[in-house]
Amino acid sequence: MKKILSVLLAVVMLFAVVALAGCSKDPADDNKAATLKFGLGVVASYGEAKETSGEFVATAVAVLLDADSKIVKIDLDTIDLQPKWAEDGKIVALEDLRTKYDLGKDYGMGGNQYAQDVNGDGKVLEWNEQADAFMNTAKGKTVAEVKAFVAENGATSGDLATAGCTINAYEFMAALEKAVANAADSTATAENNLKLVLLASDHGSKDATEEADGAQAYDVTISAVVTDADGKVVVAKTDCVQSNITFDAKGVATYDAKAEVKTKLELGKDYGMGGNQYAPDLNGDGKVLEWNEQAAEFDKALVGKTAADFAGLADEKGNGTGDLATAGCTIGISDMIKAAEAAAKA
Repeated sequence: MKKILSVLLAVVMLFAVVALAGCSKDPADDNKAATLKFGLGVVASYGEAKETSGEFVATAVAVLLDADSKIVKIDLDTIDLQPKWAEDGKIVALEDLRTKYDLGKDYGMGGNQYAQDVNGDGKVLEWNEQADAFMNTAKGKTVAEVKAFVAENGATSGDLATAGCTINAYEFMAALEKAVANAADSTATAENNLKLVLLASDHGSKDATEEADGAQAYDVTISAVVTDADGKVVVAKTDCVQSNITFDAKGVATYDAKAEVKTKLELGKDYGMGGNQYAPDLNGDGKVLEWNEQAAEFDKALVGKTAADFAGLADEKGNGTGDLATAGCTIGISDMIKAAEAAAKA
């Protein structure tokens, strides 16, 4: 009888062990499945005018944050537009609208004999490599921990400098702080892909005349997209910042290099689309949403779609159509689609 009881007890214990083993989870699995906060930050400014040229720089950072506000994923880029014009006020079209990251070795920092080896490791990384160093260092840290390596003047130290990011990181840090401050709950997880794209396009450049200033005017459309393993969008954020570098018929710059620059999302109602009596009510619902509200509808429309599906969101004129138009997004979205496609395909 004792033998039978012993056997039964052993069998019960075996089943208990198996059951416990089946219920246990790897903590890493929980981390992969945990949803993350998603944020986008953009900083932009004008540079001082030179002989017959100006400058407009925009830096964007996108992040995914865990429950402890630590950076799980990050992507960043900068575009530096330096439009030119002739002494008679005629514009000179910009031929290369690539971002600094996309320029890669063409940016010319790594092979520049005048580039300073700030951390003394005997080499100077290219701009995109320094951006990678910043992002790799930021992963696993809070924004405060990253900021500890960036002085008020943008000089880097500690882990950042050691990793090779020795360029001025002021804009990186400012955009990162905005991205973290803007971060909101999402369904994104650590297994998803995060990509950021900056796309520049001319939005009305014109020659100067005796009666009116000329302008080198560009839109920079920013798209941050999170995709799953099938390339479908999990969450997205779109923003845009506009430059307007002006000059007179004698080729003298007339723009304010110290002017504050806000993105369209940051402007909100101040952008003035919603209350503009001349804004067309393209879907006939009796109202025109503000730009940030229309962009929010565009972002929602991307969810669940792959890059191949995005083109169907616009009509032949580039305006939002179908369900997107019904939701209130009737603005021109061609650049928004191009930027989102580039991000989703990455």
